[in-house]
Amino acid sequence: MELYGRKELRKVTPIFAYLLPRRYPKGFQMNELNQNLPAPPSSVEQKRGSTAVIDFTVENIQGIEPPTAVDRVEYKDSKEQGLYLRVTKTGVKTFTYVGRAKGAARVERITIGKYPIVKPAEARKQARELSGHQASGSSVAAEGRSRRQEMTLSELWSKYYDHLKATAKRPDTFFLTWTTYVAPKFGTRKLSDLQFTEIERWHRELPGVILARREELATSAILKKEKKRLETEARRKIRKHGPSPKPVVKTANDSAQPDSQPHFTGRTAANRAVEVLRAMYNFAKHPKRRLYSGDNPAAQHELYKENERSRFLQRDELGAFFVALAGVPNESMRDAIFTSLLAAARKSNILSMKWADLNLEREEWSLPGQFQKNGEPYVVPLVPELVELLVRRKAQHVDFLAGNPPKTKPEKLRASFVFPSDRSVTGHIVSLAKIWENLKKVADIDNLRLHDLRRTMGSWQAKTGASLIVIGKSLNHKDPSATSIYARLDLDPVRDSMTTASSAMFEAAGIKPTAKVIQLPSTGRAIKSA
Repeated sequence: MELYGRKELRKVTPIFAYLLPRRYPKGFQMNELNQNLPAPPSSVEQKRGSTAVIDFTVENIQGIEPPTAVDRVEYKDSKEQGLYLRVTKTGVKTFTYVGRAKGAARVERITIGKYPIVKPAEARKQARELSGHQASGSSVAAEGRSRRQEMTLSELWSKYYDHLKATAKRPDTFFLTWTTYVAPKFGTRKLSDLQFTEIERWHRELPGVILARREELATSAILKKEKKRLETEARRKIRKHGPSPKPVVKTANDSAQPDSQPHFTGRTAANRAVEVLRAMYNFAKHPKRRLYSGDNPAAQHELYKENERSRFLQRDELGAFFVALAGVPNESMRDAIFTSLLAAARKSNILSMKWADLNLEREEWSLPGQFQKNGEPYVVPLVPELVELLVRRKAQHVDFLAGNPPKTKPEKLRASFVFPSDRSVTGHIVSLAKIWENLKKVADIDNLRLHDLRRTMGSWQAKTGASLIVIGKSLNHKDPSATSIYARLDLDPVRDSMTTASSAMFEAAGIKPTAKVIQLPSTGRAIKSA
């Protein structure tokens, strides 16, 4: 009886000693049980590619001996169609699935996993899932190859950042958010790996991570400053000649409690991180690129509510502010801060102001659209106090160039800016942080940012009766909603309206006599006559 032919292979279920009960009848001989059963494939039959069919159980698989004549042999499961077990001569046992997708011509082999990491029951479950997947006409092998070739988030970021550098006004803010919050969590993941629920959980946990990182950086800065103080004291003790090193003086901010600082929640930064991730997926899904065809897992998340900042210089703060500003020793930085208040432009525009963009005769400052947040060209009307400051600086600039004509390329670059700097590679001042912090200490003003000077101009425009259209024009706001906040900052119009209404009620009740208001065009004020 031929059991192993070339064309037809008869199913064989060998029974070995390890499959029998542990207790045998007295005088039992193993050969008596197996004398009529086929033996496992011989070395010749193994070379012919014979496949034995067995029931994939833990006991059966553990008892399979490694082949000796070939590198590997294959066993087929008697219960699950398409499920195979490959056994190498080194004893490695691997579950695989063999099948053909509906309508396909080629047979696919998919590796499920190695035994004993993958148990027989789990292997059968995965084999049934693969079989159902193929029945729908999908190629499991093709999807696996596509999955391996799919790019990671880091690879997508490289392409997206190149796009940002060519289109965004400040790509560095995107880069900081990516490197700080997104890349450490998802940088090595495939695009199709991320799920909506995973990103939602990450977004909710991110504020706590941001606060912990902020506290860690603050602690590190304090330790670094304390180390520098101790080093300075040590040098002062051993110094014998020359002036002593300047001691590091502790300031009030060094011992300030966290409660005295402006409230920081980390929620805004968490929102920006989700928005960066969402924008990356939209970039990949664009029809011109087709880098990703799945759903965007970062879309439709409910972001944290963000409060609009409404800080500006109040009436009782202006005097101290101007006194402190007059005491700033660096003339260029002092003038830059004064210009920020009177021109109401953004810091980057102020510091990079060029003489070529100024027309002091018409009292105008023209800003190209490529340097604006909204991409629109912008003409800033210059107030008389600012024109006086710029005329003074222009005269100093001309006198300096007369005695020191620029020769090198860096010198010519610095000469083109209103607020030049020898230390910056850009040719102009890039930071006012230290001067600004010292100014706030002298003026005793808390929670005031340099950008709040821009908001101060808009707020005082609203106080003096300017319309939202005029305020938006002066601040170059393209969206009217960006200007609507200035209508909420000033309480004087609200107070005047409520006073008028209450007076009308009292007058209607006969409690308060009526008053006639007469306009005086010479002063623009009103007087009351009984």
